[in-house]
Amino acid sequence: IMMQVAKSLRLSAVTRWSLFRRVCNTPTPKNFTPTIPSSQLMRQPIRFSSTTSGNTTGSATETTAQNASGSSTATSAGSTANRTGSSAGTPARLPLKKVLWMAVGKPLLAAGMLAGSILYWVNQYREYYRGSTYPDEAYDWLEEKRSLGVYSFLTVQNNNCEKQMAHTTPLQETLYNEFVSRIKEDDSTVPIQHGGYEYFRETVQGLNYPIHYRRKIGTNNAEKECLVDLNELSKEFPFVRLGEMEVSPDNRYLAYSLDTTGAEQYTLRFKDLKTNQVLSDSIPNTYYGLAWDNDNATVYYTTLDSKCRPYQIWKHRLGSSSDQLMYEEADERFHLHVHRSKSGGYIFVNADSQVTSEVLFKKTNQLKSQFTVFKPRQQNIQYSVTHHKNRFFIITNEDGAFNSKILEASVDNRDKTTEYLPHRSDVKVQGIDEFNGHLVVYQRQNGLRQFEVHDLANNNRYSIPFDENVYTIRPADNPEFESTRLRFGYTSLTTPPTVYEIDLNDSTRQLNQLKQDEVKGFNRELYQSERLFATADDGTQIPISLVYRKDRFKKDGSNPILLYGYGAYEISVDPTFDMNRLSLLDRGFVFAIAHVRGGGEMGRLWYENGKLLKKKNTFTDFIACAKMLQESKYTSIKKTCIVGRSAGGLLIGAVITMKPELFHTAVAHVPFLDVFKTLHNESLPLTIIEWEEWGNPNDPEYAEYIKSYSPFDNIRWKAYPNLLLTAGLNDPRVSYHEPAKFFLKMQTERRYHTQKLLLKTEMGAGHGGKSGRYESLKDVAFEYAFLLDDVGIKQ
Repeated sequence: IMMQVAKSLRLSAVTRWSLFRRVCNTPTPKNFTPTIPSSQLMRQPIRFSSTTSGNTTGSATETTAQNASGSSTATSAGSTANRTGSSAGTPARLPLKKVLWMAVGKPLLAAGMLAGSILYWVNQYREYYRGSTYPDEAYDWLEEKRSLGVYSFLTVQNNNCEKQMAHTTPLQETLYNEFVSRIKEDDSTVPIQHGGYEYFRETVQGLNYPIHYRRKIGTNNAEKECLVDLNELSKEFPFVRLGEMEVSPDNRYLAYSLDTTGAEQYTLRFKDLKTNQVLSDSIPNTYYGLAWDNDNATVYYTTLDSKCRPYQIWKHRLGSSSDQLMYEEADERFHLHVHRSKSGGYIFVNADSQVTSEVLFKKTNQLKSQFTVFKPRQQNIQYSVTHHKNRFFIITNEDGAFNSKILEASVDNRDKTTEYLPHRSDVKVQGIDEFNGHLVVYQRQNGLRQFEVHDLANNNRYSIPFDENVYTIRPADNPEFESTRLRFGYTSLTTPPTVYEIDLNDSTRQLNQLKQDEVKGFNRELYQSERLFATADDGTQIPISLVYRKDRFKKDGSNPILLYGYGAYEISVDPTFDMNRLSLLDRGFVFAIAHVRGGGEMGRLWYENGKLLKKKNTFTDFIACAKMLQESKYTSIKKTCIVGRSAGGLLIGAVITMKPELFHTAVAHVPFLDVFKTLHNESLPLTIIEWEEWGNPNDPEYAEYIKSYSPFDNIRWKAYPNLLLTAGLNDPRVSYHEPAKFFLKMQTERRYHTQKLLLKTEMGAGHGGKSGRYESLKDVAFEYAFLLDDVGIKQ
């Protein structure tokens, strides 16, 4: 302790050893030669000798005698006679200096050193309690992605991760085999009809990626055409993901984009489906969004700036090497997306920030025309536009319609609008799907998705009821404007994904099931889903959706639970089926979703009350859900596991730093953890647009609030749950360094080191992890093995 104190005072090596020896009467180590920098030679009056002589082994008492000429000599006073008395038996006299040292100096120095050591450890405790034994800048070196040190650090942690989880290898293999055994490996999707063709995907046993096909309507499978085979492309690239895929109006050309790094920077390519040849046209650095014009040779696409923001719309003509810039968005809060209307009459460009939007449009067939602003942007006003024959439908939140309403306007006079569907405080309008004679409105009520069919000829309206109390529906691809059939997907916590179709003109509203995903060995009757509510700190009722296996559930607190949460960007986490999850349920786990504020499950106000200066509601809602499940004996603290991804990873980081004692195990995938610093760094992707979600830290009020929950800034000298962090080295949304810095700081500054703390980084992937279906299953098996092992389930 004393040496540590001396070191903290930056005393030289010689001085430290001198103090240590004087206080403890410890002999100088044999053959010890301190290293003295030349800059300290003139201020080192003490010298050590390591000579050995009789009874004086290791002892060296220094006395300095000044001679008449002013020279100094150091002589040994260690003879036997001087220490044991003279030969005549006369007791030796101790010099006054030594007497004073032994009587006064030594006790004072010992007391000083003891006081110093106490103060040192008190200061250490205080620093830990405040959460900063090292300045945060000590971890900033991990932000240097191209640094060899960073690459080595991530590699070492990956190796450590494998080592720590090596004992679970048999369990991982068992889980992986279970996942694969449930899949119908040779399968195909329900064909989508468009332009005289049927488009579908097929998966083949042993292949990682689906193969995209089409065939003419009325022909058999033998005449199918291959559009894109990602399995062939994966031979060239370890990571491959399809972005956009659009066929030209005359069905001849295919435009498709590929990401080969996980960074979501796509290369746009073209294929002549008549000759089955890939064209030489290749456009890098594109993003989501693509639209063909009616000449079948012109394509509109988006490109990224240095911060990975889609900010430009370009026009490309097949065979041309010179593209035309059509629009550039200067405001860094806004992202662009381009698409073709379902009617085929317009090209739309959506410019969106988190709270404001603007639409630009142009007619197809008018190749030389420029984009026109539909309605100038107004702060906090959002709208989207859909074309239907001679009118536009507009979904907007203007005039206080926080859950949105639908307006309509003539194509010839878009400034004059009338109300088509009024605002409803209990129903959130989320989108519309236009057909020649019908309009389908997708909406949300009481936390569940619904759709309402409007017959435009007679203004009749009806909804489709569903039997389960916890479910979700999703729009499927309905590309044919003239069709009278609506296709949609249905799923629940106990129902595999199912594709239904309904005839919009059928008064019986009969649902026609086209397909349900086959899950081998699954018996729906064994599982039970429930809808519960937890009471938040302010009295708000927070919905919880959960599922368990009936014969494995006891409701006595003995079941482990996996509680999932997100709570940001008005994104709703709907209850859906996951065949991999059955491996947890079959081993006694309960799976639950906390529909916390910040998401969009309960309407726009649900989102507004979980962002900016109300962001902490997201975290306290999640904590309330965990407490409720524990108190209701669905689980116990020692069996509570939690998981989140991206902004949901922030949720996990926040709750374990706020209430670590409530959770046993946590998994945070690609988590947003260094919130305060990231929002200060305007050079990073997404930072400026994120200010409307989290707040601008340049404002002192927001800075203080953000720092109060930012997980990286709130690590304390506490015991934390077992924690698995994952990252993607090429992630453009949440940089790898967010979980890496959090990992290193927690590893350094947490109170106990008995809990598991693992960091697993995909070195060739991005935000979504590995791209192949079999490879991604291995990652799920790793995560599940981590959870099962932590709660004591070994098989």
